Amino acid sequence: MRRLPSARGRGPNHRRRRRGDEELAEQLSGLILYMDDEVLAIDKPPGLPVQGGTGSPRHVDGALDGLCFEMPKRPKLVHRLDKDTSGVLLLARTVQAARWLTEAFRHRSARKTYWAAVVGQPRFSKGTIDLPIAKLPGRAGEKMAVDREQGQRATTDYAVVEQLGSRTAWVALRPRTGRTHQIRVHMAALGQPVLGDGKYGGERAFLEAVGLSRKLHLHARSIAIKRPNGSWLEVEAPLPEHMARTWSFLGFDMESAANPFLDEEEDP
Repeated sequence: MRRLPSARGRGPNHRRRRRGDEELAEQLSGLILYMDDEVLAIDKPPGLPVQGGTGSPRHVDGALDGLCFEMPKRPKLVHRLDKDTSGVLLLARTVQAARWLTEAFRHRSARKTYWAAVVGQPRFSKGTIDLPIAKLPGRAGEKMAVDREQGQRATTDYAVVEQLGSRTAWVALRPRTGRTHQIRVHMAALGQPVLGDGKYGGERAFLEAVGLSRKLHLHARSIAIKRPNGSWLEVEAPLPEHMARTWSFLGFDMESAANPFLDEEEDP
């Protein structure tokens, strides 16, 4: 990976950028996981939206003019993460890269692995959740729910990495489809909501213990994606601070944890 220049002053629209966008670009430039001539990967912090909306003046899209790094155009968003989900976010640095990355995400050939702490004990140590999801009607905001009649198909593979009695578990997840809030809805439907996910798990999503954050414990841990030339791009993001503290508090061992999906891996 090449040495990264400062984000300040980069990009054709530098003079038009707001100060907040410039400051965010500087912050994100310190969170770069990987960069080459085609792809830029950042470790998106929890609480930061990828795109703007009502009440979201700071977002990744607004800072992209400051992440050009000597390229003539700003990088392009090719997929999204929920506001409160942290981890690997890929950006395309060229039009050609935007095409093949978009196609990979559209056809679900990109392997995305998420880590979550969930409340409770999944009945099976490994399985597939196949429950259709639809957006709730009315003034529920952007909230999804299982809807067996009108929902769109949503499928998530999961595997328990480590279990702490019946109270909580570390779960690895691979969504096969890309519905809004899919992992959160699916885990809540199983009865094991993501720790900190009051939106879908209610009060059950919180554990009363000193040292446990009430933030959402869902992290886009890694992405593996095949390039047009046949080589693989693999990017991994460390746990955000609040999840790292929880892992330490609960005694989850990242050093010895094996990849629960290893038997499903093709090349690489």
